[in-house]
Amino acid sequence: MLEILSGLSYRTGELSSYLQEIACGVSSLINVDWSVVTLCCEEGFDQILASNIDLGEGEQIYALHGTLTGTVVQTGRSLVVSDARSTDFGTAPDGYQAYLGIPLRTPQGEVIGTICSFHKKTRSFSVDEVRIAEIFAERAATAIDNYQLYMQQQQFNQALEIEVAKRTEELRVAQIKLVEQERLAAIGEFAATIVHEIRNPLTTVMMGLKYFERLELGDSAQVRLELAVGEANRLSRLLSEILQYSKPQVLQLIELDLNEFITGMLESVRQMPEAQGRHIVFKPATTATWVRGDLDKLKQVLINIIRNACEAIEVGETVTWMVDNSVPDQVCIHVHNGGQTISSEFLLRMIEPFYTTKSCGTGLGLAIVKRIVEAHGGELSIQSTADAGTTVSVRLLKAEQTC
Repeated sequence: MLEILSGLSYRTGELSSYLQEIACGVSSLINVDWSVVTLCCEEGFDQILASNIDLGEGEQIYALHGTLTGTVVQTGRSLVVSDARSTDFGTAPDGYQAYLGIPLRTPQGEVIGTICSFHKKTRSFSVDEVRIAEIFAERAATAIDNYQLYMQQQQFNQALEIEVAKRTEELRVAQIKLVEQERLAAIGEFAATIVHEIRNPLTTVMMGLKYFERLELGDSAQVRLELAVGEANRLSRLLSEILQYSKPQVLQLIELDLNEFITGMLESVRQMPEAQGRHIVFKPATTATWVRGDLDKLKQVLINIIRNACEAIEVGETVTWMVDNSVPDQVCIHVHNGGQTISSEFLLRMIEPFYTTKSCGTGLGLAIVKRIVEAHGGELSIQSTADAGTTVSVRLLKAEQTC
């Protein structure tokens, strides 16, 4: 027995072979035909973890009710049966008569399984044989308990690693946002200075151009004057948009019902030069949809998106404006047009500052829209396919409102 015990080598992760050695050792020392190490699993069932004879592939799970092993688990005590055919403790497997069952008890006193030995003929078991089986049962119970603790620790470590990775990613995103805010603040301060320095001489230039507009000029001079005025106005708009993009978004939040808010904008939006000859159809949500937002800035966002949608289609075509509150905790504003498909390469760059395909565009419109939407805790997305057309979506958080 000492030789077998000293030869047992248990290392975490090798539980199966360790228990196999225990089952074979018990069978050899007490001279029985079959020994198994079992583990209590679901209520009323037992799983064979190791056996000194080959039981084939797959898990071996048996019902404990009415069996000798079930009695051992229920009582928590060793059970010796010389002849299972004449006992009330339960039945043995077919072909076996003598039985020795030892509970596997953890240091906390919990019965987690058994070592069961079966013999094909009737026989008795001495006190020494029972004690030998109990010593091996102590080793098996300790190994199983340690293995279960090890697996619990592994699961805890995995959960901890996932949580650490999640928190690290959140920290990384927060750090990126902080760096971006600091960068924008520095750009804003620099831009404000540059814009101020350019606007002063630009104002003087525009005053001169306005003066020349009152004069009678020749055709050639008039063309040059109109070109100069147009470029001066474009430069003025660019300076305003640079200043607006670089400044931090300070919101004056109020509760808005988007259905009412957009309905109130429809008439003025339909009067925009870009909307002339186009049909703008509004589909409100079926129920009142409330958000917390800055009225003027959200109006700027929607006007910019509608203007782009109208510019992308021909006269007589339709822009569909829809509010969707079917997503929990979110309100989605979709603006759809059936204009020319936007390539995937351009989709990725549309919200980049100063990137535009318009001959007179500044490339800051959608970049400003994105900053305003994100300042509201929302998200801007653009999808475009040949079949479905182009849809610009603004997702905002719902506000709790019972009015």
